[in-house]
Amino acid sequence: MRVVVTGTPGTGKTTATDLLAGDDEFALDVVHLNEVIEREELYDEVDEERDSVVVDLDALADWVGDRDDVVLDSHLAHYLDAECVVVLRCAPEDLKERLLDRGETESKAHENAESEALDVVLSQAVDRHGVENVYEIDTTERDPEDVATDIAAVVRGEREPSAGDVDFIDYL
Repeated sequence: MRVVVTGTPGTGKTTATDLLAGDDEFALDVVHLNEVIEREELYDEVDEERDSVVVDLDALADWVGDRDDVVLDSHLAHYLDAECVVVLRCAPEDLKERLLDRGETESKAHENAESEALDVVLSQAVDRHGVENVYEIDTTERDPEDVATDIAAVVRGEREPSAGDVDFIDYL
């Protein structure tokens, strides 16, 4: 089984999947794709203005190959093939604060908050994988342990697909 955990930067993907990786009872390996992208230089260019890299998605897909029994974590993970897609969500106001707290610029934090309000990652995930394979988890004001438990429930088949349950459009 291949599961991707995706979402706007700051929604808690790495924190939650780190908890899964440290759980001896969790059967899947966890791969943080952003680390792989940097280490393997799987990008076409560096966008200095936005302080980010332009990822070569074909090279990333080639690196992932046909790995199974894995959770792939990244805000880009939904562009890869998977049996199910977990989209972590966070209220845009809270998301913006999380990003600012970790040192992002005001403009980058604002851009990501707007992206979250507009369901950008969720829409991309549903478009690529179908509504029947997408699971939304709201991380707003939740402990990372609870979010990790919810992801594990998706992996075990204990949750129904839930794309479209979370709505932050009022932020705009």
